[in-house]
Amino acid sequence: MDGMINETTVEEIQYIVIRIGEEQYGINIGYVDNIVRMQRITRVPKSQPYYVGVINLRGEVVPVMSLRKRFGLEVTEYSGSTRIIILKLEDQSLVGVVVDEVREVVNLDPKTIEAPSFKLDEKNAAYLAGIGKNGDNLISLLNIENVVGDTKTA
Repeated sequence: MDGMINETTVEEIQYIVIRIGEEQYGINIGYVDNIVRMQRITRVPKSQPYYVGVINLRGEVVPVMSLRKRFGLEVTEYSGSTRIIILKLEDQSLVGVVVDEVREVVNLDPKTIEAPSFKLDEKNAAYLAGIGKNGDNLISLLNIENVVGDTKTA
């Protein structure tokens, strides 16, 4: 078996590694439409607390949420590293997520991705698709549909 190439080699999956606070998270690159610098966000009244407003992207109004607020972290000042990642969801709608920093793109072998084995509270468990290994680093892979899933009711 050693050294043989299996015809059904599984393609590696690319993830964009982002930083939120001290933690690194991975977003499947298939969802990423664009990454833009921080820009003026127009507030929207009566939206969920983690929802920071909307931006104008190429003439389209895109809702933007703060992953810090979504994950219950304290909100910090935006920095030169702050980015808005524009995600295209399965229903083709766009949503922006504010992240502290975009680190790199990594290729992960699906076989090295493990389901979280530790007990998470229900809300946070739904946000994780798994834990990916990139060398010695562990990256929490986000389940994007669940993370942004109920922004639609904003």
